[in-house]
Order: sequence, then structure tokens, then C-alpha cells
Amino acid sequence: MTQSENGFDRKMLEALICPQTHATLQFDQEKQELVSVKAGIAYPIRGGIPVMLVGEARQISDDEFLSH
Repeated sequence: MTQSENGFDRKMLEALICPQTHATLQFDQEKQELVSVKAGIAYPIRGGIPVMLVGEARQISDDEFLSH
């Protein structure tokens, strides 16, 4: 199993999609978030569990958007 420091299984990322756009997500290890570039939002990972609720996601800034 390939896990990050907080216990998030990176292989699980391949199965997850953005609930808003149905696009693939990018894992931001530094911020422990799953980023939907298409939606311009980032879903938090708390205690190794992705919180895939649009209401819990945060808008990513233009600078962050360009880096993904």
C-alpha cells in the first residue's frame, strides 16, 4: 500500500473524481488536499480520509491554479 505520512492511500486517488465536475483530481501532498483543476477547488484530507463534499472544499487561488 502506498500511503502518505497521514495514512492517505495514494492509489485511492485513481478511483476518486470531483463530485462537482466528475473530472480527475490531483493530490497536493504539501497541503494534504485533492485538487479539482476543472472546478478550481480543493478537497481536504483529514485524518487520511478525503472529504469529498463541495461545501467543505475551498476555492484555489489563481497562483495555485497555475501550479497544478
